[in-house]
Amino acid sequence: LPAGGKRRFGPADCRENNISFRGASGADAGFFASKTAKKDLEVAKLGESDVHVRMLAAPINPADINMIQGTYAILSELPAVGGNEGVGQVVEVGSRVTSVKPGDWVVPADTGLGTWRTEAVFPEETLLQVPSDIPLLCAATLSVNPCTAYRMLADFETLRPGDSVIQNGANSGVGQAVIQIAKASGIRTINVVRDRPDLPKLVERLMSLGADHVITEEMLRKPDMKDLFKSIPKPRLALNCVGGKSTTEMLRSHLLACVEQKCILVSVSLFPQSAFIFKDVKLRGFWMTQWKKDQMHNKDSLKSMVQSLCELVRKGQLTAPACTEVPLEDYRTALEASIKPFTSSKQILVL
Repeated sequence: LPAGGKRRFGPADCRENNISFRGASGADAGFFASKTAKKDLEVAKLGESDVHVRMLAAPINPADINMIQGTYAILSELPAVGGNEGVGQVVEVGSRVTSVKPGDWVVPADTGLGTWRTEAVFPEETLLQVPSDIPLLCAATLSVNPCTAYRMLADFETLRPGDSVIQNGANSGVGQAVIQIAKASGIRTINVVRDRPDLPKLVERLMSLGADHVITEEMLRKPDMKDLFKSIPKPRLALNCVGGKSTTEMLRSHLLACVEQKCILVSVSLFPQSAFIFKDVKLRGFWMTQWKKDQMHNKDSLKSMVQSLCELVRKGQLTAPACTEVPLEDYRTALEASIKPFTSSKQILVL
C-alpha cells in the first residue's frame, strides 16, 4: 500500500504492492525466501487501450510455482510478478476501451499477467469481464481449473447423460471441477485419489460435490474392482494428471480392462504402450494455456465457456475448491503451504 495505508485509484501518482520473483530451480521455504520479494512500485500510466484494475484475490496454482522455479513452458522476463489467475475490479479505462467499464469484475484472458499484486494497468485484450454477483472465491479461481475441466469434458469425446468418466488426481482443483461439471450434465464419475491419513474426510468432500465413486490407487489394483461396473457404465473418457504408476494401474487394472473400445485418455504425462495396442486407446494431451492462445483472435468460445461456468456457479452446481485465504503480506506462508504433500486446500492471496 502507499504511505499512510490508503489506496489511491487515480490515473497517476498510484502505486502497487506485488510479489515478484527472480526464478531458479527447487521449491522449499529457503527457496521462496531467497527468490521472491514483496515490492512497492509505481502503477503504469493508463493508455487509451488499457484498463486500470484493483486486484481482489488471486490463487496460487502449481503452474505459478513452476514459473518461479523456471520449469514452466512459458517463462516471463525476470524479475516478474507472480500469479496467472485471479479476479479484480476495474477502476478506470482508457478512451478506446469498450468491453469493460469501471466497477466491472475481470479475470485474465491469458497466462502471464502477474496477478499477485494490489493493482495494475493491463491491456484490454488480456482481460475478460465476469459477473460480480458470483462469490469472490469462485471468480478468483474460475479461469484455470474450471475452464480446463470444461474443455476436457467437452472437446475429446461426445458424452451424454448416463455416461461415465474416470480420473486420477480427483482431489485437485481440476478434479473437483470435473466432478461438479459432470454432475450438472448427468455424467457419472469414478475418482481416483492417493491414500492419506484424512482419506474419509476427502471422500466425504468429493461425494458432497457429486462424485459417484471415490477410490484409492491401492483399491484400483484389486481384482474385485470389476464389480464397480455392475452399478456404473464403462468409462468413455479417462483423465490423467498424475502419470507413472497411477496411470499404468488405471489402464492395466480390472477397472479399465473393461473400458469400451476407442476410449480416449486425456493426459499430461506418460502411460503404458500396451494400451495403444490392446485397447485401441487414443492419447491426447491438453494445455489450457495453449487453448486460450488459440482463441485470442476471436474470444467468442472463451466468453461462451466462462458464461456457462458462471451460470453453473449461480445455480449452485459449481463451487470454488477448498480454499485458505491469506493476506498478501503472508505470501511466503501461502507459497510454502501450496507445495506440502496431500494439500487439498488452494491458497488464495487476498489483495
